[in-house]
Amino acid sequence: MSADLSPMSGLHQLRRIESSKIFQGAVIAIIILSALTIGAKTYDLPPLVESSLTVMDNAITVFFLIEILFRFAACPNKKRFLLDGWNLFDTLVVVGSLIPLNNADAVLLGRLLRVFRVLRLVSVVPELRFLINSLLKAIPRMGYIALLMFIIFYIYAAMGSMFFAKVDETLWGDVAIAMLTLFRVATFEDWTDVMYATMEQYPLSWLYYLTFIFLTAFVFLNMMIGAILEVMSEEQNRKEAQKAHDERDEMARQLTAIQAQLNELSDQLGHGRRP
Repeated sequence: MSADLSPMSGLHQLRRIESSKIFQGAVIAIIILSALTIGAKTYDLPPLVESSLTVMDNAITVFFLIEILFRFAACPNKKRFLLDGWNLFDTLVVVGSLIPLNNADAVLLGRLLRVFRVLRLVSVVPELRFLINSLLKAIPRMGYIALLMFIIFYIYAAMGSMFFAKVDETLWGDVAIAMLTLFRVATFEDWTDVMYATMEQYPLSWLYYLTFIFLTAFVFLNMMIGAILEVMSEEQNRKEAQKAHDERDEMARQLTAIQAQLNELSDQLGHGRRP
């Protein structure tokens, strides 16, 4: 009986260590150290410091390899480990970091993957992971808003090209250039200079700019924010519902175990009273 339970107890211990705050804090600290190491390498440093950073980088790579193997060992269903998007991302980054930097053909890829190790901070911190998951799930809704925004951009660009091409060919020469100009207006990058230039020939052209800014900078931006907040609210409610469901299941398992113990104790008492 104990032999059968020992693998499960070992797995339980591994999962406890993986979910502990000390382990998570150590991983976050190493990720931050990796980011600082990458940033330090962009400066001109003495040879001794560069060699020290190289040794530190190799040690960090080994730590991440051990950490991903530890997480794989702690996973109860190892066949589904790589089916999780965050686990797959972490594994690819860690394995890619093993590319030797002295290989001229793979040096750029190796350096890029070492930079991407900073993104592992997102997969480690649950709050950041929640934000990214919500943003990814909001993309389909945001896509329709972006499509509607593109239509508005195109209509205003066509109008601007027809009316303002004679004012400034470089800004309103065709629809594509006009859309770039409108993007400049939407980001408030010296948009008043563009407006005053057209107002010299078309005094009422300010209506064109104000209505465009109202639609893009206020209406569509708020629609984007609303879509993201709605998805985040749905994800939070789903997360709380899943947590409540897990707590109910845990309570049911505990009650079942207590009931089994009580039945066993009752049977023992019954056998003890028999003559």
